[in-house]
Amino acid sequence: MNKENVVRVKEYEELEFRDDFMFTKTMEDKALCKDVIERLLQHPIGDLKDVQREKEYRTTKEGKPIRLDIYTYDESAVYDAEMQNLNNKSREELRLPKRSRFYQSSIDSDFLRKGHSYRSLPDSSILFICTFDPFLQGLPIYTFRETCAENTDILLEDGIEKVFFNCAYKGEDIPKNLMNFYDFVMSGKVSDELTARIQSAVKEARRNEDWRADYMKEMALFMDLKEEGREEGREEGRKEGFSLGKQTAILSLVCDGIISPEEAAKQLGISSQELNELMRNAESQGAESTDIV
Repeated sequence: MNKENVVRVKEYEELEFRDDFMFTKTMEDKALCKDVIERLLQHPIGDLKDVQREKEYRTTKEGKPIRLDIYTYDESAVYDAEMQNLNNKSREELRLPKRSRFYQSSIDSDFLRKGHSYRSLPDSSILFICTFDPFLQGLPIYTFRETCAENTDILLEDGIEKVFFNCAYKGEDIPKNLMNFYDFVMSGKVSDELTARIQSAVKEARRNEDWRADYMKEMALFMDLKEEGREEGREEGRKEGFSLGKQTAILSLVCDGIISPEEAAKQLGISSQELNELMRNAESQGAESTDIV
């Protein structure tokens, strides 16, 4: 077998909390999700009413879905938690600021479409748990809220905050329990009750045969697409032989950390530059569900 055609993906037993598939599965637990959000925000939140994994909004052109990793809410606020890895992408290519804006607008639009008044829009927190420094400024946390440019003491108080957590931070000037969480995300080190519970949830998830089947189905889909691509030919099939649906499926596998961008480009029969262009075109059309994360 040609070594270039060998697809290397993580075995299900190798998945960690920082991997998108495992993150979304374990965070479906209401109690665990609540405690993780409280650890991140460093303040209590209300009892969660629901936790939805990979919640989709179909608000974009041609009905393409916008997918949030973890969407949940209490009596007064909504929370979107995203696990963010580089996966061989640059920080610029991830476009986190624009994505945070897009996610927020999608949440608000969905709320209003259900017949609610803008006056009752809930507070919202968009939380990016990053395994890298998203702004390269050496801060452990980057919190963004609207303020007046002429007088930063004046807050807009629109109820929106976007918070980026730099789990790669190595300083000692943050709460110990938050550093414990960062260390767990980065290395799997268990150092307190919450990280022990998360690790227990990960181990339990690895024993869940239904979830294993879900993961294997995604890998099988990728292999099917690979075979179809071979059969469709090298010339036209390289750039035009894949339908938009197939492209979306393959890019979703990259999003979930199942394959690398290099492997996706290889199986689509395009260059890395062409893959990046494909991603930029998808983003410009609002296809956030195919973002490489």
